Amino acid sequence: MVYQPHAKPNQKKVKVGAEQTDRYFPLLQGKRIAVLSNQTGIVGKEHLVDLLKRNHFNIVGIFSPEHGFRGTADAGEHVANSIDEKTGIPIWSLYGAESGKPSAEKMNLFDVLVFDLQDVGTRFYTYYITMARMMDACAASGKKMIVLDRPNPNGFYVDGPLLDMKFKSGVGWLPIPVVHGMTLGEMALMINGEKWLPDGRICDMTVVPCKNYTHQTLYELPIAPSPNLPNMHAIYLYPSTCLFEGTVMSLGRGTSFPFQVYGHPNYKGSAFCFIPRSVPGAKNPSFLNQKCCGVDLRNIPDEQIRKNGFDLSYVIDAYNNLQIGESFFTPFFEKLVGVDYVRKDIMAGKSAEEIKMKWFDDVQKFKEQRKPYLLYKE
Repeated sequence: MVYQPHAKPNQKKVKVGAEQTDRYFPLLQGKRIAVLSNQTGIVGKEHLVDLLKRNHFNIVGIFSPEHGFRGTADAGEHVANSIDEKTGIPIWSLYGAESGKPSAEKMNLFDVLVFDLQDVGTRFYTYYITMARMMDACAASGKKMIVLDRPNPNGFYVDGPLLDMKFKSGVGWLPIPVVHGMTLGEMALMINGEKWLPDGRICDMTVVPCKNYTHQTLYELPIAPSPNLPNMHAIYLYPSTCLFEGTVMSLGRGTSFPFQVYGHPNYKGSAFCFIPRSVPGAKNPSFLNQKCCGVDLRNIPDEQIRKNGFDLSYVIDAYNNLQIGESFFTPFFEKLVGVDYVRKDIMAGKSAEEIKMKWFDDVQKFKEQRKPYLLYKE
């Protein structure tokens, strides 16, 4: 599914890092190259891998993240190693195969790693974790890493609690808010600068920044970043509706509008209903083939979603509707939200605004902490 980007009049077109070949081609001359990318690594009309091949660079392997190199696997699904049919280059899966870090043997096969992934700017979207682990692997084995930056479609705000590191997991790796407002290039600089890699390791790294981008640029993605984020509306709602993954609710996986609705077979008083089916990217969704009723968020204007930021009101509504107490939540909820007070406060009947005040100071501190690493105007 393709988005229809529309630039505002007089707005210069954003140029992503990968388009600025003069900035990174010289660093690749005569080197054995590994590429870490997926279906979003598009440069103009071709994939980064095809661009490098066409320019006769020596690509020895492609690392693929969650959802695989072509971006079709389910969330959290084990992705096997394979061969890229188009180029014959081996694909090495980082997801499910080697606990996210390649073997020393693989690391010895290349000199420089080129990283190019489109992120959506939340702590539970796993691509920054893939990047951090690869930074660590490169730092430990003395390899250079080049990060080709891309805009963050949720880069215009910072919101949500900072991760309490006792909840560190595969969906929360660093002490950052739910919505961090940074590009992956900026995040990479912060990981080095804050010494967040194990044993204080530092990765030898070059970031190729975007051109004509600021944090207030409303950047529309040219390609869906993962199977269940099919459009910009889903991407804007995602920071808030992803919390339903830690509850008994369906958030629309198995429909054509994932992350844009929520529902449950026992949700009361709603005329809006949907039936999750087995579809590519959601083979076994919650409540498969069962009628779920609930709330359709597709009609909320994008501007309003952007203005509301990280919004707990959807989860609070569903919690109050089902009236099943603590069994509404699963243990995964804390891994997503990153702290233990949100569940307690929802159960105590606090409003979204009241709970939001609790992380206000942490967000202000984080904004100060990240300042030295920002590449683009706030």
